[in-house]
Amino acid sequence: MFQDFAYRNGVLHAEEVPLERIAEAVGTPFYCYSTAALTRHYRLFAAAFTDQRATICYSIKANGNLAVIRTFAEHGAGADVVSGGELKRALAASIPADRIVFSGVGKTKAEMAAALAVGIMQFNLESEDELAQLNEIAVAQGAVAPVAVRINPDVDARTHDKIATGRATDKFGIGWPEAREVYRRAAALPGVRVTGIAIHIGSQLTDLEPLEVAFRAVVEATDILRGDGHAITHVDLGGGLGIPYHFDHATIAPLETLPSPADYAALIARTTASLDCDIIVEPGRSLVGNAGVLVSEVLVVKESRGRTFAVIDAAMNDLLRPALYGAHHEVVPLLHTDAARQPIDVVGPICESSDVLAAGRSLARPEPGSLCAILSAGAYGAVQSSGYNARPLVPEVLVSGGRFAVVRARPTIEESMASESMPPWLEAPSRSARGAA
Repeated sequence: MFQDFAYRNGVLHAEEVPLERIAEAVGTPFYCYSTAALTRHYRLFAAAFTDQRATICYSIKANGNLAVIRTFAEHGAGADVVSGGELKRALAASIPADRIVFSGVGKTKAEMAAALAVGIMQFNLESEDELAQLNEIAVAQGAVAPVAVRINPDVDARTHDKIATGRATDKFGIGWPEAREVYRRAAALPGVRVTGIAIHIGSQLTDLEPLEVAFRAVVEATDILRGDGHAITHVDLGGGLGIPYHFDHATIAPLETLPSPADYAALIARTTASLDCDIIVEPGRSLVGNAGVLVSEVLVVKESRGRTFAVIDAAMNDLLRPALYGAHHEVVPLLHTDAARQPIDVVGPICESSDVLAAGRSLARPEPGSLCAILSAGAYGAVQSSGYNARPLVPEVLVSGGRFAVVRARPTIEESMASESMPPWLEAPSRSARGAA
């Protein structure tokens, strides 16, 4: 999975580009994505579904960079969006509107109106209120909205608690059999047309068994809904397939064996064959997670009460996952070393104790000024970043072969402040007024 990030003559490369060269050009920290990795991951998914009527809708929430989305668009991807902003990004990156699914538990009326106006493939509804609002908007536009209801099957995905979405206690979807009544109401409304059923039980799934339980629940529900007279032609099975996060530091080879896109597609074929439906899948992390790294410079190394801290210039505002989920990301030096390892805490400069990128890792002691790469940072990295501590967002770089380009520039502090303004009562007084005072 990580063959496009590898040591060549002891120097970590992205495809044919030494990451050091990018650091010299754009400074640190920065995100770097590999076109070859993005393309290969998408083609693996597409090949796995060759024998099924499947639409692969890239889940933009994983990585919303326009160049990343465009890369998938060029290979025929659709998009799964969860906001009006993501809808605009998908369209700007040349995803056809009729290959876009709008998911999400809290769509605004303005977002629904915009999606309806461009003619998206499907709205995945998650509440009766949303159904009523969408119908009202569609009637006002003289349109009919294609809809699926996202059911909540009460299945534990056995993933991290913060990224599980298919349990009865989660905010997502509508329970079964309550959803059956929502379908009945939808069928009576003039502004909506029932076309499908949807499900998504979580992210970073490393075991296919919960997915099989959920998919079988969808098949059973579909049979019942068809018996009720609903024309269910699309089954949206969501995403969630996990990726390896543990790697050998010398070879950048994964240390985990996880289900592949082929395994995932085979499960879907086996469980849904009786439905004769168009299938929608929404991979995100599995397409972009291991196609990106976050490169950072070591600022200082300090000892404190028996612990060694390597303070780097990337922080929790750049990569939130370790602080938010306790997520594991490998940290490797850009220059390979066989030096003895010791337990080191890799931390950022933010004034929060949670600003820890990797705790107690077995690493060679780095020197200040040396560079490191945080692996598996292509998903839920840059999209979750913020300007906390008045730190500018870091640049994103896309590599293709021996070329690289900045696809999101680092703003200056002045540019970051440009959207802010003073109210009239706080405007700076003139020099004469200060003197008079």
